[in-house]
Amino acid sequence: MQVSRRGWLKNAGVACFGAASGGLAASLCGASTPSGAGAPPLPWPYVKLDPDAVAAAAYEMHYKGGCCFAVSGSIIGELAKKVGAPFTTWPTAVMTYGGAGVAGVGSLCGALNGAAMVTFLLAGSSEKEKQSKASEITRDIFNWYAQTALPTFRPAQPKFETVKVICRSNLCHVSVTKWCKASKCKFSSKEREERCACLSGSVAKHTVELLNAHLAGEFKAAYKLPAEAQKCRDCHDKGSAREDSRAQMDCGVCHFTKTPHPQL
Repeated sequence: MQVSRRGWLKNAGVACFGAASGGLAASLCGASTPSGAGAPPLPWPYVKLDPDAVAAAAYEMHYKGGCCFAVSGSIIGELAKKVGAPFTTWPTAVMTYGGAGVAGVGSLCGALNGAAMVTFLLAGSSEKEKQSKASEITRDIFNWYAQTALPTFRPAQPKFETVKVICRSNLCHVSVTKWCKASKCKFSSKEREERCACLSGSVAKHTVELLNAHLAGEFKAAYKLPAEAQKCRDCHDKGSAREDSRAQMDCGVCHFTKTPHPQL
């Protein structure tokens, strides 16, 4: 059953809007939510956003809570200003979990983690068709990230100039290590922090560009897996002879970089 934003707002009893300066100050003003009200169904209402404004907000937010917090919060914050509820109730701070590859583990890049969450919030649902479309958009963001010289975003007043790197991966530790080698800076340096802030701005901007295209019914995936990665999937993906892997990323970044592929 679909619930309109006005109907959900009435049922939930949310009466205050707390968006602030590129981020989101989610304030419930002490209001209690009636039992069983819950959140509105997915996807949440999306309106066209300014990619440059979101990128600038993400850059600033990165210094407050990291990459995952920055990308998700910059987009939700802008929607809180334009749409109001339910975006004003989103607990933005929870997204700090994704920083530095999830709690500092160095796995999935937090900027991509935030982008994926927002994409499913705004374009997906448990309905197969919408879930598939959100997945398609997310994969395109991930492939763009791996195949593009990043960061593409440069703030009006950068703290440092930063080199661009094609990381060929969606993993935080690969992305950071490749940049550290190219820049000759340590991962604990202020220069690296600036690079990742610019990276957050880049991912937030690109995500909004794709969401705007989806809203207009014009989204088309532009980034495919490299041919070599697809060749790996021919043997290891679902329906193949081995069928022992479900990865959709550039395998050559980590596998057989120093040793040849075993004879088939």
